[in-house]
Amino acid sequence: MCYAIPGKVEKIEDRFVTVDYFGEKRRAINELHDLAIGDYIYAQGGFVINKIPLAEAQEILAVWKEEFFHLQEVDLKLSRLDLKKKGVDEKLVRILDKPLVGQPLSQEELLYLLSLNNEHQLQLLYKTANFLRAKHHKNSCCVHGIIEISNYCKRSCAYCGISLQNHSAKRYRMSREEILEAARQAIDEYGFKALVLQSGEDSGYKIEELAEIIQQIKANWPALIFISFGEIGLDGLEVLYKAGARGLLMRFETSNPGIYQELHPGQDLNIRLEHIRKADQIGYLILTGGLIGLPGQTAGDILNDINLAKELNAEMFSFGPFLAHPQTPLAKFPTPSEEDVVRVLAVARLIDPAKAKILVTTALETLSSASRKEALLAGANSVMLNVTPLQYRPLYSIYPNRAHQSETIESQIQGTISLLKSLGRAPTDLSI
Repeated sequence: MCYAIPGKVEKIEDRFVTVDYFGEKRRAINELHDLAIGDYIYAQGGFVINKIPLAEAQEILAVWKEEFFHLQEVDLKLSRLDLKKKGVDEKLVRILDKPLVGQPLSQEELLYLLSLNNEHQLQLLYKTANFLRAKHHKNSCCVHGIIEISNYCKRSCAYCGISLQNHSAKRYRMSREEILEAARQAIDEYGFKALVLQSGEDSGYKIEELAEIIQQIKANWPALIFISFGEIGLDGLEVLYKAGARGLLMRFETSNPGIYQELHPGQDLNIRLEHIRKADQIGYLILTGGLIGLPGQTAGDILNDINLAKELNAEMFSFGPFLAHPQTPLAKFPTPSEEDVVRVLAVARLIDPAKAKILVTTALETLSSASRKEALLAGANSVMLNVTPLQYRPLYSIYPNRAHQSETIESQIQGTISLLKSLGRAPTDLSI
């Protein structure tokens, strides 16, 4: 199964190409030197990844063509919206009408949406968010893989299971050969076109080593590479971009400096934001967001978090529940509900309907096995599968009982594709 669908290059203008995708036109950034009009390509995150032979492209497209339009029909049915039903709360309808016609919502209106707890009202919110997702993003759903290369971390975050203070954590650090083999398997055997390389802030890897690993992956198995190594320094961001990394996954976690300081003793929120802003200036795709249900967090904080993610020019929003590890100072702090998180994702879609891809996090899936479907029907359009080698996956224990930590890659793929097909979603990502 390919996690992108081939497109045909119709126009080349400087760094940009126009790609035909079953009659729909999309633009992508091209960094290939030998690309020509008429070539077939894979693209992810708005970047051309690689060319594919004509015969291979035509074979894949022949399989996908009928299925693709069937999926669009299913998605259209599920995202159809009717705000004219009798008995619907008039205040809620007036608010939800505004984003449908491109009008921004006020802070008061957004806070009202974040306060909803009536099931009927929530379903109307979710349907509106899903309609906007379909309107602006069609039925595409990003499917990325993540490889957690090390659980060493020099930070002492008050809730994270791989914190330096968790002396009971069994540490691991994958070798260069292990990382390359995991990447090869994910890209070459399983068809992933986008991979996240993630670790704690591990000083055991030099930036030059990480750069060489990224260069080798790009040279051998074309894919869109995201990095998630924490605060590696502004120079480090430059080095890894030159090596071929094109995305940065770095949550700011909260826009409230006081809460941030409580969670991260001795760390400065401004430094983290400086990293994200610098990455955006360099050209990275930004994947960022916050945690929902933090100690002392208000609805106003959550709204500020969503607005900050938009301000940071995020390609993808990553908002998930606060889940503290039992071996940390915040072990006994309660976790939010699935409803609390999905409501935030729906409001995030209303705030940034046209650009942001919204991720269903593993942490949300840990709260409930049904949450992936619920979130996808509430405006989300991205999922991430864990392709870390099974012997290491349980050791990356940032919170307990993570979803998918013992599932094979094959099992995750089968479950994901089955769900996406049932919702009319296609695993593709061509737009910028």
